[in-house]
Amino acid sequence: MTDTPAPDASSSDPSGASPAGPRRRARRRWPRVLIAVAALLVVAVGAAGVYAYTIDRRLTDNITRGIDLPGDNPTGSGESARPSAQPQETGTLNYVLLGSDSRDPDNDGNGRSDSIMVVHLNKARNKAYIVSFPRDMYVDIPGRGKDKINAAYSFGGPALTVRTLEELTDVRMDHVVLVDFEGFIGLTDDLGGISVTNKTAFSSHGFDYPKGKITIAGKKALWFVRERHAFPEGDLDRAENQRNVIKAIVAKGLSADVIADPARFTTFIGNLAKHVTVDNSLSDADIRSTAVSLRLTSKNIELLQAPLSGFGTAPGGQSIDVVDTAQMAELAKALKDDTMDDYLKKYPKG
Repeated sequence: MTDTPAPDASSSDPSGASPAGPRRRARRRWPRVLIAVAALLVVAVGAAGVYAYTIDRRLTDNITRGIDLPGDNPTGSGESARPSAQPQETGTLNYVLLGSDSRDPDNDGNGRSDSIMVVHLNKARNKAYIVSFPRDMYVDIPGRGKDKINAAYSFGGPALTVRTLEELTDVRMDHVVLVDFEGFIGLTDDLGGISVTNKTAFSSHGFDYPKGKITIAGKKALWFVRERHAFPEGDLDRAENQRNVIKAIVAKGLSADVIADPARFTTFIGNLAKHVTVDNSLSDADIRSTAVSLRLTSKNIELLQAPLSGFGTAPGGQSIDVVDTAQMAELAKALKDDTMDDYLKKYPKG
């Protein structure tokens, strides 16, 4: 798998360099948390062949719908038509994965999305590519002009985020998955706790966290990932704890011990489904057909970041991430032509 480090600040756009300090490093690490979530979602759906019927029911009975995708016809406000869709059964599939503190798809104007990613399934259904779009990417937002990409969620929720990604890549986004991160942490209870390495001893909300390897679950896990004041680098250390907890959930949730226990694994999958909201067009039949077609393991998931040329400053003074337009065009072509392996050979770091 390929996990892409943030571009070096020395490649900043001439429009103005933004200092790279702990705040920026912390912000760069947060998408990795949702990348791990994306990996788990993809593999969990692919695991339907293990206990096909039971897992199918746990997934489809617990997933929430409520997101409307944008219409296919232009609105007359300068928008272009959406890219055409490929056949569900034989074409590639692109899922927009949004991380948020709330799964309310109508939460317009109440904050920006924490993370934006595209999960691309190839036609053969034996590879998945998870592309992270940094939240400060400076892009065109349909009907709003230039802004940071995560502002699209604040302006128009998941639908506008989808249109923004489609304008940026000229690639059809087939479905949306909105993840409740805090609820996701609750999966530690289903797993009987997870083990992480704690770098700094601290206490928070009545829980003690000694230095070294610790086991956490439930509220104790939640406050472990929320705490920041106890650490020397604040948000940077908190982001690292968040990433490590999600990685631990992924590792244990897909471990041989858990998968070999039907009751435990299906409970875990059912509760996982409870913490996601999907678009109204993603039917149970779509979920089933996709699950049956997948030939994935965790080794078949590639992680990469959408290309940046550096950092800059927006006209209003905000620091921004500058899109590498030439490489973005290559990424878009690879997504459309189903040649992502060739793209990764050319850009092994994403």
